[in-house]
Amino acid sequence: TSPMPTITIDDRTIEVPDGAMLLPVALENGIHIPHYCWHPKLSIDGSCRMCQVEVEGSPKLVIACNTPVRDGMVVHTNTPAVENTRRGVLECLLLNHPLDCPICDKAGECLLQDYSVAFGSRVGRTREPRRKLEKRKDIGPRMILDQERCILCRRCVRFCREITHTQELGVFNMGDRSFLDIVDGTPLANDYSICTADVCPVGALESKDFHHKLRVWFLKKTESVCPSCSNGCNVTVQHYRNRVWRLMPRRNDAVNETWMCDHGRESYKPLNDPDRLHQ
Repeated sequence: TSPMPTITIDDRTIEVPDGAMLLPVALENGIHIPHYCWHPKLSIDGSCRMCQVEVEGSPKLVIACNTPVRDGMVVHTNTPAVENTRRGVLECLLLNHPLDCPICDKAGECLLQDYSVAFGSRVGRTREPRRKLEKRKDIGPRMILDQERCILCRRCVRFCREITHTQELGVFNMGDRSFLDIVDGTPLANDYSICTADVCPVGALESKDFHHKLRVWFLKKTESVCPSCSNGCNVTVQHYRNRVWRLMPRRNDAVNETWMCDHGRESYKPLNDPDRLHQ
């Protein structure tokens, strides 16, 4: 067998599988490259431009999510050019993003917050008002949509197209008039609809079950297995003050990948029922 390709990322030499993409290789080796649209179980979109890095010999920065590794590749993830580009991408994403972190369920586990602190500018330069779109839109039996918060990464669109094959979500219009919505008024009602809130890197898609219930930084997380059916999805039980508030899928590529059905998510409710037997 031929030797595996060897690449260098930030002065670290790494052996990589042939044909792998640069971003997952970096993440799997503990080198964090910021990203929004890439997800390990979805197709490559390349739309957010947040994962740009410098590759020696390339005339310009490249997006790590869609750049195949090659033997001898030398990559830099924190050069002045890369940092300046990240600031620019974040500034574009925040041009119309509402300042409602204090009332957003995603606060505390939001990539837009995290990257704004890590890479963003401390000063906003815009003077024009932010654009107005629909907020708290009822899009299905278990989901609500805040269009103003959406950064158009299209993770949820790809999830509904590639994983559930139900295609309820789409991005409409072009340029700065683009917005996320349900297609032809079809409600987001598939059996895995709450997974769209998991893949959403911001607070655009939220489950009705957890909406405005609790701040996520209060939650303690215990690894477990969902007991609702024989599939045995790996989950984290998220609890606070002796009460379970939500179940979330835990990645296991051999069992449930990164997904979990809506029925399993809501199976914690009998635990909190005041009428259940205690002895």
